[in-house]
Amino acid sequence: MLTRRLAPVKPAFVERVLMRCPGQCAICRAWSRQQVCSECLQRYARPVPRCWTCAARLPPALAGRREAKCGTCLREPPPLDRSIAALDYSFPWDGLIQHYKFHQAIELRETLLDRLNQALNIAEAEAPDLLLPVPLSPRRLRERGYNQSFELARTLARRRKLVCEPELLLRVRSTAQQAQLPLKERGKNVKQAFAVEPGRTGELRGCHVVVLDDVMTSGATLFEIARVLRQAGALNVQAWVVARTPDTALD
Repeated sequence: MLTRRLAPVKPAFVERVLMRCPGQCAICRAWSRQQVCSECLQRYARPVPRCWTCAARLPPALAGRREAKCGTCLREPPPLDRSIAALDYSFPWDGLIQHYKFHQAIELRETLLDRLNQALNIAEAEAPDLLLPVPLSPRRLRERGYNQSFELARTLARRRKLVCEPELLLRVRSTAQQAQLPLKERGKNVKQAFAVEPGRTGELRGCHVVVLDDVMTSGATLFEIARVLRQAGALNVQAWVVARTPDTALD
């Protein structure tokens, strides 16, 4: 029986070099003036209806319905007033985000922000009083070299003329990586892991605050932060994320 030879797997460092090649689409490797070509954007970045409060994907029949919510949020409303996600955390965006997050592929920031900026425009998102990136622990910051959420937040703030405050929200306890834990343990893992800078709680009273992160998976991290901000007096708390993990991938 004839067998087809598979293409050899590229070493990780070769893949990283290809990601940085100018003129190539980061997904399909076709020649492109954009980092992700128009064909790949059309195929993989189409807007979809999402839950108003957790950004989970909703059935197509709910497209256009104002403030539509998923069954989980109807049963147990989260502490977020609204969540906006640009993409599903699945192929090919999961790979690009991992490169950006763990392999210092900072050049992918603009491409990811393009998608989030488009989603915010479609959602007619109101400008918040404060934009807060999810903070990293000092150990995680040393490992990665930068806070991927802060890099996204400060660039988005320049684009949309927002006030980004990276030192207002603190991570006061190191935690295990959420992705390595079962879904049921993630809320406990981040409980009491965040706090507001003690001398600045007054800045949050009555404010509309947006928390920005690269990915929302179970929502545990963003829900815990929202509770902390509300306790400090924030009036409205939203989450903006580049990608939302599909529900089928949460188990």
